[in-house]
Amino acid sequence: MGPLTFARALPLLCLASAATLPSEHTALHKARAAANETNVYDAIIVGGGPSGLSALSGLARVRRNVLLLDSGEYRNNPTRHMHDVLGYDGVTPAYYRWAAREQLSHYDTVSATNGTVTKIDISDASSDPHSDTLFTVSTGPTADGTGQVATYSARKIVLATGLRDILPPTPGISENWGKGIFWCPWCDGHEHADQPLGLLSDLTDAPGLVREISTLNSDIIAFVNGTDTPENRAATEESFPQWEAFLKLHNVTVENRTLASITRLRDGGADNTDPSLPSVPEHDLFRVDFVEGSDSVERAAFFSSFPDEQKSTVGQELGVRLDGGRLAADSTKGLVTNIPGVYAIGDANADNVTNVPHALFSGKRTAVYLHVQLAREEAAKELASAGNSTAAAAKKRAAAELDIRAVWETMNGEPRDILYAGDFE
Repeated sequence: MGPLTFARALPLLCLASAATLPSEHTALHKARAAANETNVYDAIIVGGGPSGLSALSGLARVRRNVLLLDSGEYRNNPTRHMHDVLGYDGVTPAYYRWAAREQLSHYDTVSATNGTVTKIDISDASSDPHSDTLFTVSTGPTADGTGQVATYSARKIVLATGLRDILPPTPGISENWGKGIFWCPWCDGHEHADQPLGLLSDLTDAPGLVREISTLNSDIIAFVNGTDTPENRAATEESFPQWEAFLKLHNVTVENRTLASITRLRDGGADNTDPSLPSVPEHDLFRVDFVEGSDSVERAAFFSSFPDEQKSTVGQELGVRLDGGRLAADSTKGLVTNIPGVYAIGDANADNVTNVPHALFSGKRTAVYLHVQLAREEAAKELASAGNSTAAAAKKRAAAELDIRAVWETMNGEPRDILYAGDFE
């Protein structure tokens, strides 16, 4: 979904529709001025997917002054429905984000706006009365032209920037991504259970994929696209001993011809099903053609194993360490990164769990830790300030006493002088 604007009401049909929602401003857009008198937010969250929204919710519950910056680009946006999220099973990703933001609009210390974060700089926090860290965040317009060039300040940063799937150039894959061609069996497998299934992966990944979906499908072809080589067979045996016997037990065919294209023959999303149901069968159909020009193969759906990368580079440019291409985050300290005050949540971080329930958990986890850490820093600065005030008052009183004594001794004269009034007491 693009702009961070939403409708007052949404018909039930939107549970099944997948496009952009109607737009209307809500209170979530309005930062509470009184909570931001210094123009410094307690935290800025970069990214408006499930993990970012979860972090915003957690911080709203303790009345932290937080801004969420949303580029309007989401990894799961192409998929028809979102699954395995209790209470929202079967809704579209767009509907889920709309519902989450509608709820968050009732908390007046948090706000959200469109904008693509282009840079995050570390600032001097020595004069900040609340935190040991301070950052400057720069934004530009989003891909759809909304948002604006702006600069914000925040004491903490939450990176909920997500991942980008790197899809091969084979015609038909990107066009049908999320709508019959998937990567997560938990997210989309149930809707295609007991259907003829295809796997799109290298040979080395195929046995693991079969193991994951063996309870869902028994008619499986692994399209390994020319990667069935002696070298890959040896590597597969090392990572998955007896893989050939395992595939034979599950009647899996390994198809090594080079993919030329995948063509949709039937759209399973066009079925007139009840949009209130959490899961309904989707009857897609595709034709797979090969460079070799031999017979085509038909499959109902595909699961894949394609690489991915960071959706945004701002974390890495800030100095956040990458582990295996993911933002390194310490799970024992609320998913803080190697940069103090910067947290990484959701798909982008290095715990290698990528699903919506995990995204929600990671956002909440960081919200709790960030709030407590900021409260500790605030308490330390308050006590230091109070201690400094007490010491300054004592010093001032001592200075005043010394000044009075000096005047007394200068004016008092010597003991036998007529104006002598005795010792200073």
